[in-house]
Amino acid sequence: MLSVNDIYTYYGAIAALQGVTFEVPRGSVVALVGANGAGKSTTLNTISGLVSPRKGTITFEGRDVTGWRADRVTALGLVQVPEGRQILAPLSVEENLLLGAYTRRDSEIEQDLENIYKLFPRLEERRNQIAGSLSGGEQQMLAIGRALMARPKLLMLDEPSLGLAPLIVQEVFRVIGELKEQGATILLVEQNARKALQVADYAYVLEGGRIVQQGLASELRSDPRIVEAYLGRRA
Repeated sequence: MLSVNDIYTYYGAIAALQGVTFEVPRGSVVALVGANGAGKSTTLNTISGLVSPRKGTITFEGRDVTGWRADRVTALGLVQVPEGRQILAPLSVEENLLLGAYTRRDSEIEQDLENIYKLFPRLEERRNQIAGSLSGGEQQMLAIGRALMARPKLLMLDEPSLGLAPLIVQEVFRVIGELKEQGATILLVEQNARKALQVADYAYVLEGGRIVQQGLASELRSDPRIVEAYLGRRA
């Protein structure tokens, strides 16, 4: 579904990505793992059109989308949940969710809204609450729910567990697991390598803006180098 080929992205004179290449097959969960500053978020922002690569190509469903504006990329079904949630704090929970469907003109928006509430019961309890008053974990649920309201073909999650309490992290990854069972295609960027490799089918390891290792997530979980660098000795 998504093919990223030999991407180089710069911030000024600094090369944030250097020859990044990977694929996301339809119906799979692919993880990009690595330490803070490895280039994970830059990769998603480059795919989303928030920054433009200096070199390389990005192909989505056979169409070259390299350098497209973010709104055009989103309209194709490539939807990103950004790091830090970025919800619209003054609006209610339900208003935030409905904004996720602003490009849609079909008659199933209300049904999808109810499906989001089934996926995130806490959001239903707080559907009329001001979004800015939610906890960090609830805001992350809202950000994911808003993205799902766009009916993405490929959902890109940028550090969904960042800054959350362990119990909320479990809840977020429960939802990712449910979406996987439903056949969703997900590109997951996550510093918590242990959780990412538990839910992913395939994974790539980013270091210094380069892909340094890749493989089935089940195999990487037991790879001594991954265990030592990202999972801790007890893993």
